[in-house]
Amino acid sequence: MNITVRNEEKAMVVTVVGRLDSTTSCELEEWADANLAPSKSDLVMDFAQLDYISSAGLRAMLKISKIVTTTSHVFSLCNIPDHIREIFEISGFDTFIPIYKSMADALAE
Repeated sequence: MNITVRNEEKAMVVTVVGRLDSTTSCELEEWADANLAPSKSDLVMDFAQLDYISSAGLRAMLKISKIVTTTSHVFSLCNIPDHIREIFEISGFDTFIPIYKSMADALAE
């Protein structure tokens, strides 16, 4: 897994590339602890290049959501491949994490 970060005018944009599973989710959680607490802006995660997400990856998403939303900022996802979007829908994560089709849509909100 590879994590890249860039700051846009309205939000921090994090791109996750590769697999988000039990091996790599700890790395993302550690990054979140170091960079999001306390959150200074909204957060958009771009999953266009995410190949796989496991339950450990979902747990990392839950943790990130809690960190960002407890500071009254917005956490959202965009560019999610269909097979990964389905996991968010089945697990119910799409009910509390906004999901957008594109980065432009996410940043416009």
